[in-house]
Parts: sequence; structure tokens; C-alpha cells
Amino acid sequence: MIKSRQSVQEIKEYVAGKNVEEVAASYGIDEKSIIKLASNESCLGASPMAIEAIRKAACDAHVYPSVDAIELREALSAMYGVPVHNIVCGNGMDAVIETLLRAFLETGDETVIPLPAFSYYENVTRFCGATPRYCARRADFSLDIDALLEKVTDKTKFVFITSPNNPTGNLTSLDEIRSVAEAVDGIVFVDEAYIDFAGGKTALGLMKECDNVVIGRTMSKAWGLAGMRIGFGFMPDWIFKEYMKVATPFALSRIAIAAALAALKDKDHYHRTVETVKAERQFLAEQVPFKVYPSEANFVLMDTAPMTSKHVVTEAMKRGVILRDCGSFREMGDRYVRITVGTREQNIRLVEVLAEIKGSK
Repeated sequence: MIKSRQSVQEIKEYVAGKNVEEVAASYGIDEKSIIKLASNESCLGASPMAIEAIRKAACDAHVYPSVDAIELREALSAMYGVPVHNIVCGNGMDAVIETLLRAFLETGDETVIPLPAFSYYENVTRFCGATPRYCARRADFSLDIDALLEKVTDKTKFVFITSPNNPTGNLTSLDEIRSVAEAVDGIVFVDEAYIDFAGGKTALGLMKECDNVVIGRTMSKAWGLAGMRIGFGFMPDWIFKEYMKVATPFALSRIAIAAALAALKDKDHYHRTVETVKAERQFLAEQVPFKVYPSEANFVLMDTAPMTSKHVVTEAMKRGVILRDCGSFREMGDRYVRITVGTREQNIRLVEVLAEIKGSK
């Protein structure tokens, strides 16, 4: 029997947050009573306009979508002021990252990943037969530029910077990103999945200054369309040209494109979502009975010491609250839990559950 490639055998399977059905079955809890604060989904859900667009688009589900999501790319161009030929779309930002690396990475190449970070950077690096190199962030989770640059070699093709970072929630400044871009020959991929919650502190302008900067975005968070899997990216002309050579055709369904176009038009829902997250994020920072790190994303990072993260997450699930144990993040250890910002009702219940767990130690 044949085996998978050696690089694939070295990959650890991606660990997602628990879903409602799993927790209900495991602990005998009514699904309707469970709140999920583990996967950084929108606390207000999708725009009603997007939901209606999905219903209408379903009638044409038998017809192929546009090959390159040109309708959505044009809408994104108008919104962000970036030419269409510098915008790509994919089946989630994961697919944008995978396509980008597929265009440039070869066996023997390397990527640099500051830790902790989204595990898919490592996985897709290995998919391509390349090797991930890691550097540690500082104790406060800020980016250590010197440590990062020490890992850069003549084999480095990509450097990943997530801002705000997942799972820590902190931003990397534009000056820091610029200094990395100017110091390396490879591509700097800036993952801005959570930038909508950070007060507009985007690195998008750096793409015009530095011809090796790519910005990744998603409609899963602030736009409330995680179930539609819609990612997009902004990139310089020369990178766009190579990207499109290996891009999967028809990557976005007609239904996803329709939902995205409608969501972009519903600016009221978008702004309501962002403002709700900011207010509730502050509520969690003040009320959670464990240490909470400052965040500019739609989640907060909680230090569970002296308890382990596994203990706190398990006890919370028993009480019908799903949180994300960060133990699956490389080098994160066993004391951190990521909490998605919920509605006020959900957050009040969360705080009560955490207080009960802390009091029972």
C-alpha cells in the first residue's frame, strides 16, 4: 500500500473547537442550552440581507459560479480602494494561503512563523514540502523582530504575521511589519482576519510601499459568514499574476458570492457587530475572574493559572459553555483559554460559570 508524502506524515491534524452537538452528546445537555464561545464566530450572526440573498441564490445552485469571483472582487475593490487585479478570493482565508504558498514554495524552502500562531501556517508549509521555522514572541505576546529575523535565511520564502494575533489578540504595529518586509527577500503574509475589531489599524497601505507584502482577510468574523467560507487577499501585481496561475477555478459558490455581496451592502449590521464586540470585549476584560490579556480581536485570551486550561474548559463544557483550550497551539502550554466575545446575556452566563469553577478549586 502506498504512503502519503513524508511531509504530510509529519503534519499534526488540525484541531478545531468543540461544536454544540459534540458537547450535548458527551455531557447529556440540551443543545439549546449550550453557548459556544470557542470558534470566534460572530455574536450577532449574519446580516438578514445576506440570509435572504442565500435563499434566492439557492434557486440557481445548479449553475456554475464565475470562475474567479469577479463580482465579489469588484465589490471589494470599490470598498477598499484596491484595484481588482490586486484582489483574490478563496474558500476561506485558508484557501487563499494555500494557493499562495502553492505558487511559490518548493521542497527545501522555509517559512518563518512567530509563536503562538494559527496552526494552519505550519500545515500548509508542510503540504508544499517546505519546512516551517519558529520564533517565540515576547512574554507579553508582542512580536520579537530580532528573534524573527534571526530565523530568516536564504531559504525563507514566507514570513507570517497575524495582526491581531490568534490566539493572543494583540496587534503588530505597522512600523514593525514594515521593518520585517524591508529586511527579508521573501513574502510577508499579514493575516488580518480580526482587523475589523481593531479600529482600522490595517497594514493594507504597506502593500503599496512594499512589493512583498500580502494582506489576508475573511468574511467569517465581522461579516458573520463563517459557514459560507469566504476569504480574500490583497497582493501586488507580480504576486497576483503567479497566484492566478494555480488558483482553483470556481473556488467560491454562487451562494457564497451572493451572501458576501449582500453582507457588504449591509453596513449597519457590520458596524453594529463591531461595536457590540468592542463593548462586550471590555465587559469580559473587567468581569472574567481570571487574568485576561488586552485584545483587539473578537476574542480574549484568559490565563487559567493555577488551574490547567483543560480543567477549566472541561468544567465549563459540563455547564454548557464551550471555550477553546489553547493547548493545541504550538508552544502555548497548558494554562491558556481563548474566549469568543458573545452577547451580554452569553457573557454574563460565562462569567458566572467561570466564577463557579474558580471557586470550586
